[in-house]
Amino acid sequence: MTDPVSLAAISGVLGAIGMGMANEVGRSAWETTGALVRRAAGREVRAPGRAAEVERVAALLREGAARDPELARMWERFASTLPAGSGPGSAGAPRLPAATRHFTDRRPALRLLDREADRKFDGRPRVALLHGPEGIGTTATALYWGSRRAEDFPDGQVHVDLHGWSSQSALGPAVVAGRLLRELGLPAEETPHGADGRLDLWRRLVAELRLLVVLDHAYSAAQVRPLLTSAPGVFTLVTARHPLPGLDAVPVALGPLAAKDARRLLTHFAGSQAVAAAPDMAKNLLVRCAGSPYALRTAAPLLSVHGDTGRGAADAAGPVAALTESAYRALDADAARLYRLLALRDWPHVDARTAAWATQQAPDPDPAPCAALLGLLADRGLLEPAGTERYRFRPAVRRHAELLARHEDGLHACAESVARVVRGYADLAEDAAHQALPESWRVPQPSRPGPPLGRAGALGTLVREAANVFEAVQAAADAGDRTAAVRLARALWPLQLKAGRHAEAVPALRTALRLPSPESERATGLRDRAALRVQLAMSLTELGEHAEAEAEFRAAAEDERTAGHIRGHASAVEALGLLRLRQWAGPGALALFDRADTLYGTIAPGEEGHADLRRARPLLVRHRGRALRVDGRFEEAIALLRTAVGSFEEIGDDYNRARALTDLAETHVLAAAPAAALPLIDEAIALLDAQQAEHPLAYARSVRARCVTP
Repeated sequence: MTDPVSLAAISGVLGAIGMGMANEVGRSAWETTGALVRRAAGREVRAPGRAAEVERVAALLREGAARDPELARMWERFASTLPAGSGPGSAGAPRLPAATRHFTDRRPALRLLDREADRKFDGRPRVALLHGPEGIGTTATALYWGSRRAEDFPDGQVHVDLHGWSSQSALGPAVVAGRLLRELGLPAEETPHGADGRLDLWRRLVAELRLLVVLDHAYSAAQVRPLLTSAPGVFTLVTARHPLPGLDAVPVALGPLAAKDARRLLTHFAGSQAVAAAPDMAKNLLVRCAGSPYALRTAAPLLSVHGDTGRGAADAAGPVAALTESAYRALDADAARLYRLLALRDWPHVDARTAAWATQQAPDPDPAPCAALLGLLADRGLLEPAGTERYRFRPAVRRHAELLARHEDGLHACAESVARVVRGYADLAEDAAHQALPESWRVPQPSRPGPPLGRAGALGTLVREAANVFEAVQAAADAGDRTAAVRLARALWPLQLKAGRHAEAVPALRTALRLPSPESERATGLRDRAALRVQLAMSLTELGEHAEAEAEFRAAAEDERTAGHIRGHASAVEALGLLRLRQWAGPGALALFDRADTLYGTIAPGEEGHADLRRARPLLVRHRGRALRVDGRFEEAIALLRTAVGSFEEIGDDYNRARALTDLAETHVLAAAPAAALPLIDEAIALLDAQQAEHPLAYARSVRARCVTP
C-alpha cells in the first residue's frame, strides 16, 4: 500500500489537483493545498507551475508532515476524501462518423493498415499515416477501415478533424486534446484548460484502453506528435494531403483509382441507367476525373445535366478543380451566387442562417429558401455535411468559389456580404451571451434581442457557434471593423467563464485588442479595451500564463481608472487579487481585495455600478476570508467568512451562501475544529443539493468526510 505522505503520493495529488482547476471545486482544493503547504513550510510558498516546482512543493509537504503528525493526518484526510471526477461519460463507447456507402479498391492500403494495427506491441506507438492529394479519399479510407475493425476497439473509436489546410487553420494541441477528451465523454468542467494538463490527462485516460484514434487532415508532424500515446491498446490513424516528415508512422500512400474501380464508383454514384444512357459523356468524365473519388462524386450529377461537360482529356488544373468548375456551371443563378458568397471566409460550418446573411440585404433575412439551396450544393458535391443541417467546403472547392465571387460579384459586393455575416454573428453572440449571463455587467446589452433561450440554451448556442464567432472576429479585424470585432469578442465571456473555451478564445481576444479606437471614442475605447484585457487575462490565468495575465490585469485597471469607470477599476484589481490567491500569495491577495473594496466604496448611490455592490462587496468579503485562510490566519478568516455568509443570506443568494459556508467549514477543519465545521457543512450541502450544483456539492461532501474521518 502506498504511503499517503510519501513524495510520490503527494506529487500525484498535487498534480491531480493542479489539473482539476477547470471549475470552482478544483480551485477550492488548490487553495486548501496552499494553506497546508504554508503550515508545512512555516512561510508563504508560491504555488507550483512546472513539474519541477511540483516536486519542490511535494518535498516541503513531506518534510512538514514528518515533523508535524497533525499535519500528516490533515493531509491524509484531505487527499483521501477529495471528490473523484466523473471521468469519461457512460453514454457508450465513442464511434466514428458513418463511412461512405460506396467504397471500392484500396486493398493494398487496407492491408498495410491491418498490418500496423495487428503488430505485436514492442513499446513503439502504433501509428499509420494515410496521405494523398485532396479528394483522393484519405478520410473515406480511414473511416471505412475503422468501421470494418470496430470490434477490435471495444473502448471506442474517436475522430478529430485537425483542420490542417494551412498553418493558420491548423488546430493547436490544447484545442485538439480538449476535443479528444470530449470525444471520450469527459465533462467540460473536468477538462484542464492548458495544453500540458489536457495532453497528460489524455494519455492517462487511454493508457489501459483499446481505442482507435483518427486524426484527420493533419498539417504537420509537429501538430500530431504531442497527441500520440504509447498505450499498447491504442492505434492512431493520421490522414494528410502529403507525407509528414518527422512523423514516425507507417506511410500509406493513396493514389488514383484504377480505371475499373473508377468506373464502378461513378456507376455507384450516378446509377447504372444514367451511365448506360450517356456512355460517351461517362467516358469523358472518367478521363477528366483521373481516378479521384471526390471528382467522381462531383461528376455523377453531370450525367443527368445536358450540355458541355468539358474536354475529354485530363485537365491541367487537376480533377478536383476541373469537376468543381463543371458542377458549378450546372447550377442555377441563385445556387451559384450562394456558393460564391459563402466561400468568402473560411467558416468552419455554414447553415441556412449564415447563407441568408451572406446573400440577403433585408434587416431580417429569411433562411428558409437557403436551406434548399444548401442541400442542392451538397447533392452536387460542392459542400460536405458538417452536422445536422450544417455544411462546409473542401479547401480546394472554397478557393474555387472565392475566386469566382471576386470576379463575378465584385469586391464591393463581396465585402458587403462578409460584413452582413459578421453583423449577424455579432447580433447572435451578443444576445446569447446576455441570456447566458443576464446578471453580468461584463456582457453588454444586445443590439438585437432574440427569442428567449434560457441560460442553458443560450450557452449551448454560444458553444455550437463558437468556431464561427472566432472566425467572425478575424473577419471583422481584416475589414477594419473594430466595433463588430469588440462586440464579438466581449460576447465570448460566457464561453470562457462557463464553458472553459480559454485556448480558443485567446487568439480572438488578442485580435480584437490590436484594433485601435478613434480618438473621438477614447473613453468608450478605453473601457472596451479594459474589458477585453480582463477577459484575456482570465483565460491566460487558466492556461497558466500568470506573468502575462498579471500585466493585462494591471493594464486593464489603468485603462478603467483613466476612463473614470470605478466599477471596472475595482473589478480589475479584484481579478488581480484572485490571481494572487491562485498563486497562494495570501497577503498580496488580501491587499488587492482591500484596495478593490475601497474603490467600490467610492461609488455613490445612483452612480453606475452602485446596484452591483450588494453582491460585489460580499463576494470581496468571502475572497478576503479565503486569502486569510491561505495565509494560515484562521481566526480572522472565520470572522470574515461568517460575515459573508450573513450577507449572502440577506440578499437571497443561496449559491454563494453555500460556497461561503463550505469555505467557513473548511477553515474550521484546517484550524483543527471539525466539530464546529460539521453543522456548517451540512447546511451548505442542503443548499447545494436544492440547487443541483453537482460539483460544489461533491466538494462539500468531501469536506464533511474530513469532519468525521478519525
